[in-house]
Amino acid sequence: MGKSIILRKLLQGDNVLKVAGAHDGLSAKIAENKGFDAIWASGLGISAVETVPDASILSMQEFLNAAISMNQATDIPVIADCDSGFGNIPNVVHMVKKYESAGIAGVCIEDKVFPKLNSFLGGNQQRLISVEEFTSKIRAAKGTQIDPNFVVIARVESLIAGESMEDALYRASCYLDAGADAILIHSKSKTSDEIEEFSKKWSGEVPLFIVPTMYPHISIKNVEKMGIKAVVYANQAIRASVKMMDYVLGNIIEKGTSLEIEGEISNVEEIFSLQNVNQMKLDEEKFSKSTVRS
Repeated sequence: MGKSIILRKLLQGDNVLKVAGAHDGLSAKIAENKGFDAIWASGLGISAVETVPDASILSMQEFLNAAISMNQATDIPVIADCDSGFGNIPNVVHMVKKYESAGIAGVCIEDKVFPKLNSFLGGNQQRLISVEEFTSKIRAAKGTQIDPNFVVIARVESLIAGESMEDALYRASCYLDAGADAILIHSKSKTSDEIEEFSKKWSGEVPLFIVPTMYPHISIKNVEKMGIKAVVYANQAIRASVKMMDYVLGNIIEKGTSLEIEGEISNVEEIFSLQNVNQMKLDEEKFSKSTVRS
């Protein structure tokens, strides 16, 4: 069964999807092992790994390569964060062809200008494109895909850009009419009030996604009551990685030994397990037992 079909069935099911942001194959594998339903190939996370800002600096191919690594490392669907589509309509067409052919289950594009800036950067730098232009991108994406199960998510950034709730609802309804398979409503509020208001007023028939980075108190049970279909924990893995590496490596420099932190980090056998070393050994044993004709 293709992963796009798996994602479609999850979206049509009764349970809230738990989607983990990942930045490479290893983080995706850990998320799968912990029970997440799908992977979010995070633009912030992938950019952070390359130590560049999340501001459309990396190329589409660099983002795609990272998503492919995540997809190959796991058996669950990968949804790729594709910023604002990497450009205009021809860029979106090219993007969908590449991501779909690579086996990625779905893509998410946002209605901000290209190049975009991370939604949580301060100041008045968040700018939206027109509804007409973004609906054209949605139509281009849906008109390009070959697999009918490939998922295109429209990310509404009105609340991030300081626009009204009415603007967010209007944009979402237009994106639905253009063919979007799901709507991601984004907010940088430190409460879930905006999300709750949007979900109450939303009458569209496609699933809603949220990214509770700034309002982490919201629980899966609350989300289910609000009728939201998927929760994307988009950047917790990269933040955890940075925090732990900073602590461990700093401790080694400070103490002059790794002895103190050895009990706090994974042992080598855990790494071997994530690398499927046992399977490698089984393959070696299986395929080395061949009969050679005399």
